Amino acid sequence: MNQLLFDGRSLVGIVSSIIRQNELHVNFNRIDWERMYRIADYHKVANIVYLAILGYSESVPERWRERFFGRYQESLQFGENYKESIQEVLAWLDARNISCTVLTSEIVREFYRIPEAADTSPLRIYLDEGSYTLAKGYLIDLGYEVEATYEGTGERFSRISAIPVELYYAFPFRAARYIKEMRRLVESACEREGYKRIHALSVESEFVYRMASAAYRYVTDEVTMREIIELQVFHKTFRDRIRMDAVQKRLKDFEIDGLAEKLLRISYMWFGDRKDTYYDGLPEDMSVYDILEERLLTRGIINHETDSQALKLEKSVRKELEKEKKGERIRQLKAKMKERFESAMRVLRWIFPDYHYMASIYPILEKLPVLLPVFWVSRGIRLLIRIMKR
Repeated sequence: MNQLLFDGRSLVGIVSSIIRQNELHVNFNRIDWERMYRIADYHKVANIVYLAILGYSESVPERWRERFFGRYQESLQFGENYKESIQEVLAWLDARNISCTVLTSEIVREFYRIPEAADTSPLRIYLDEGSYTLAKGYLIDLGYEVEATYEGTGERFSRISAIPVELYYAFPFRAARYIKEMRRLVESACEREGYKRIHALSVESEFVYRMASAAYRYVTDEVTMREIIELQVFHKTFRDRIRMDAVQKRLKDFEIDGLAEKLLRISYMWFGDRKDTYYDGLPEDMSVYDILEERLLTRGIINHETDSQALKLEKSVRKELEKEKKGERIRQLKAKMKERFESAMRVLRWIFPDYHYMASIYPILEKLPVLLPVFWVSRGIRLLIRIMKR
């Protein structure tokens, strides 16, 4: 078995035991803890793993036990500060009449059985490009620093003891249909309670956003285990308020309704309560879930994709990326040609200075400007002789 796949499945086993609060069935002695930490950190579940290893500390090298504890401690501190941080940022935006939409609510962390198992999720805000500059300036004044740049879409900001903030002036998707449908979602947002200019998606729309985002990131091999966990937590908490027929209709507009349903189902298979009958029984064809699991856990290194919607979306993203690369090559070519043209013009201006400069050297030109070409030649010969004497 591919080692990355083995480690991924071990990680699912560890995390699901904490999420479900049941017995752990993992051989800790077979785990390479350095590799496990890196995988868990990538999937944003290192704090959950720390809870699992508390009773097996002798099996985990001290160095890596401390690294897991560090992530756990961050989660604890985040839980203490995130509400105040969110209120601080949103209140400032609202007070300055900066209209924006919160894409994913922070409330999902309230529904973990163990609060410290929740993620240190950023506050994700979508706003127009003009307002983006103002909001970015405010965050920097507050002590936030740019942690990551999402080319052409936005940036992530972080500050010690505060919630990370992601600002977007464009949707982080490279697919025309996705962007169109995301705009529709944002346009449906309503005022967030307690604010005048801050908008938030309804529970149903936010679930569509989470499902569509997970499906997109799945085909780009970026989706994390944490996103899969939060699909399950969010859906389980709100499924009595979510009209799944309406959700499926919206996801069909994205052309990922089948793929999104598979992701939701595997989230229940991995992290759902065994007593939960929402998905009663195993699917008839488990091979499609094996393919999904292998790709997800190995970040696309093992990829035997057969889902038609995944393949179509992947093709669409790849086509857009190729289009962007082609556009970038054209821009670089134009910039190079412009640079060469400007360089050539500088040489020409040096060889053939303008009339005013030449008249300052040869005053006779003020009376006989027609002689300008003659004096260009005269100046050129004089400069050439000077160079040859050197």
